[in-house]
Amino acid sequence: MMKVTINNVEFKNPVIAASGTFGFGEEFNNFYDVGILGGISSKGLTINPKQGNEGIRVYETPSGMMNSVGLQNPGIDAFIENELPKMRKYGTNVIANIGGGCLEDYEAAVRKIDSSDVDMIELNISCPNVKHGGMAFGIKSKVAYDVVREIKAMTKKPLMVKLSPNAEDIVDMAVKCQEAGADSISLINTLKGMAIDVYKRKPVFNNITAGLSGPAVKPIALRMVYEVAKAVDIPVIGLGGISNGKDAIEFMMAGASAVQIGTINFVNPMAGKEIVEEMESFLKEQGIKDINEIIGII
Repeated sequence: MMKVTINNVEFKNPVIAASGTFGFGEEFNNFYDVGILGGISSKGLTINPKQGNEGIRVYETPSGMMNSVGLQNPGIDAFIENELPKMRKYGTNVIANIGGGCLEDYEAAVRKIDSSDVDMIELNISCPNVKHGGMAFGIKSKVAYDVVREIKAMTKKPLMVKLSPNAEDIVDMAVKCQEAGADSISLINTLKGMAIDVYKRKPVFNNITAGLSGPAVKPIALRMVYEVAKAVDIPVIGLGGISNGKDAIEFMMAGASAVQIGTINFVNPMAGKEIVEEMESFLKEQGIKDINEIIGII
């Protein structure tokens, strides 16, 4: 009833924990068996360990939150040695989310992860391109095309590309990623935002801007997923403000083959389990025998 297949990888259900909001699953496994999820996307991984950004990292906003964590992670080698074996024991799909500051960083990380026991790679192209003035790889379609083409050529793993809503043209971006060899697309990553401390008379975040997520972005994310799903022939994984099973169903009706849940994990650590159960209940109530029947029905 809830099984979906993405790039020849079978998911027991379409609910995936989004990168950066679930760690490597260990903390949430204290609340419920995270093996009931369809998959877990790892914390964003880089070739070398990163301490992340200084100053305030998380800031609450109306109907959402902003974050400036800065890809804090133990690095690829430590992930493969220490975290991946534990993740494999949960009995669900493991997706390695990969980031980098230049093409060489991506290549080095993917080269290592390609020989590991992960099920898929999720390429985060929202990372700032440090060699070209800090503009994210995912802003201009041509830049994204070049990165995806290079990475796809060096991995045997299914390659999911995570798109930034800050792209110049999100639909063109998705099409170019497909042309470059992406096996699937996930969207949206956080929206670029800003907050000011009026008493200190300065921005809340050291980096001035930060990523906005949560229920506030859901209508934008849903629209983008709908538009992208209509434009590409590869699976689309939808995320952005999903808080309950009904939200997840909306994304699938808009064309998503699966969903990722992020910010809600901070608000409700039981969210993953509850969303799976709520989706199952919806299918039963509506007399839907296979969740694949609703994908893209809008």
